[in-house]
Amino acid sequence: MKIAMVGQFPPHIGGVGVHIHTLSKELVKQGHEVYVITYPHKDIKDIDGIHVIGTKGINIPGLRGLLFGINAQKSLNKLVHEKDIDIIHGHYLFPAGYAATKVGKKNNITTYVTAHGSDMFELYAKHFYIRPIIKRVLKNANHILAVSQALKKEILKTNIKGLENKLSINWNSVDIERFKPNTKYNFKDELKNNYNVNTDKPIILFVGNIIKRKNVKTLIEAKNKLNNDSTLVIVGSGPLLNSLKDYVKKEGITDVIFLGARGDIEKIIPSCDMLVLPSYSESFGLVLIEALACGKPIIGSNVGGIREIITDDVGLLINPNSSDDLSEKIDLLLNDKNLYNKFASNARNRSFDFSKVEIPYKELN
Repeated sequence: MKIAMVGQFPPHIGGVGVHIHTLSKELVKQGHEVYVITYPHKDIKDIDGIHVIGTKGINIPGLRGLLFGINAQKSLNKLVHEKDIDIIHGHYLFPAGYAATKVGKKNNITTYVTAHGSDMFELYAKHFYIRPIIKRVLKNANHILAVSQALKKEILKTNIKGLENKLSINWNSVDIERFKPNTKYNFKDELKNNYNVNTDKPIILFVGNIIKRKNVKTLIEAKNKLNNDSTLVIVGSGPLLNSLKDYVKKEGITDVIFLGARGDIEKIIPSCDMLVLPSYSESFGLVLIEALACGKPIIGSNVGGIREIITDDVGLLINPNSSDDLSEKIDLLLNDKNLYNKFASNARNRSFDFSKVEIPYKELN
């Protein structure tokens, strides 16, 4: 079959892109033809047998999504007529899901949309002018997928008639061959040579967008309260990056390294001692299962889909509003070697629960 995906995709960095890439690779492996329409980027190219189409437009905050919603429709309409597409799949309810359902309904093509989290927890919950658009997407989609039980419950709160009958779970998955404990690359050497870091200290890792929802400032505050000497490595970029750098400098907080966005976190995680995700809200937390696959203990907020990943044999849950709670949990892991080793030894086995790529399309089953 011929499947058209709409949404973020490499070389763009992010969890949605990883999800689409993983699903698309499995579809190609099974003999299907996959096309991905994504945001503009100068390095767009076909990869892993997947046909990648970059839209036109400019990356201006506030306009980026709107422009993609318009331009993705144009590209998708063209693709549908040229390639006789069987299934359209929009990832993220707006703008990708909006473009997908508009074209799908117009051309009578079965359309799936995946809610990835902040489309419901942030856009729908906090921006009233977006709610009618997202509701229209949910009404017009033939099938709706959520990446966690917490997100499914949030979608059902919209009280759209008939929603439950077409709503199902489609977990994120992790490539356990890409993410694994052993790696030929020693990230500690990079820290030592490029940042003059004492690599004998424990390394605490955060990976994600530097935005308010990810709650990185609380992690930095917790780092400053630790009883254990350690290094905090922050991987990611976003609108709060510079202000957090200024905060670290102003407060004189030592051993905090900002790496910016990276596309090789599978090389970074194995050299670190734990991964922390202190988000205020999170539908799933893909980086958590990537860390588990690398054999690392994890700490995450007691919210949303994070609660569905962190069991009491692989990590700890924290209150995202308390830097004291977070610092205490990090210290606990660093002080209690038996607990640390228990989490580390169970981590990779837990990641196997998320290692299978589930094809969500009823037409292929």
